[in-house]
Amino acid sequence: MKFVTSILNRRAVMALAAASMLAGVMHSAPVSAAEVTIPIIVKDTTSFYWQIVLAGARKAGKDLGVNVPELGAQAETDVNGQISILENAVAGNPAAVVIAPTEAKALGKPIDEAAAKVKVIGIDSGADSKAFTSFLTTDNVQGGRVAADGLAAAIGAANGGKVEGKVALITALPGAGSLEQRAQGFKEQLKAKYPGLELIADKYADGQATTGLNIATDLITANPDLKGIFASNLIMAQGVGQAIAENKLAGKVGLIGFDSDEKLIKFLNDGVISGLVVQDPYRMGYDGIKTALAASKGEKVEANVDTGANLVTKANMKDPKIDALLNPKLK
Repeated sequence: MKFVTSILNRRAVMALAAASMLAGVMHSAPVSAAEVTIPIIVKDTTSFYWQIVLAGARKAGKDLGVNVPELGAQAETDVNGQISILENAVAGNPAAVVIAPTEAKALGKPIDEAAAKVKVIGIDSGADSKAFTSFLTTDNVQGGRVAADGLAAAIGAANGGKVEGKVALITALPGAGSLEQRAQGFKEQLKAKYPGLELIADKYADGQATTGLNIATDLITANPDLKGIFASNLIMAQGVGQAIAENKLAGKVGLIGFDSDEKLIKFLNDGVISGLVVQDPYRMGYDGIKTALAASKGEKVEANVDTGANLVTKANMKDPKIDALLNPKLK
């Protein structure tokens, strides 16, 4: 009996020692990079543009070993929804947060409050906040200037070199920082370089392509001599492009859009759209996560990064650089 008890005691001691060693190993194991969480919050998870941003962020997460929750509302108009998403993301104690604010004024205070707890990296659109650790975006004022140059070139090509006539600007939503900056650059460039172009309408929509279609149709009806339109984001370009196509005005009324998807590329091929100002949303997403990770480690990051904008026309859309922007890898 003593012999059996002795064996059991030795086994118990050995089991205890093994458990102690295992606990020591588990305790001393380094935290894996995959446990670092950096959520990205976009304006609208359904839009092709934002899907490209998310694809870039997803790739960065894989390359850098970071968990990247992909968050966002179902529409850019859901400002309160985005604020709630930001608050919930911060409550999860992430290493950092990447966000594209839907509306500059409304997101200012929520971003200030978030930045008091975690590093916040801004992408695409600004907010009334100075709390961003870094901000990565297209120079949207310059993007507006590029659009004005593109529209002027299209009008000149359709009118024997004469860059003159009535033009219009259609903006998806009021108060969105990036859209207001595009409008600013467009109007400044018209005034500075193209005195023959008269801006007869500066319209706001409600973020819906159908509204852009209706606004453009009304403008065309009221102004049969209209020469051109700048639709300053993807959704508005879809709606205005539809109006140009339905009224059989391809090549007669110049149209410059902003961003791209399959529908806009088809419009470009068909001559319905004269040109697209294309950003690099994939880079915004990728570098947003990369910058956030660096900032979370206390590394120095650039305060402002211009991710670039290019005018795409039917003539240059097959160039390798442009093709990569038009056909990004989403997976």
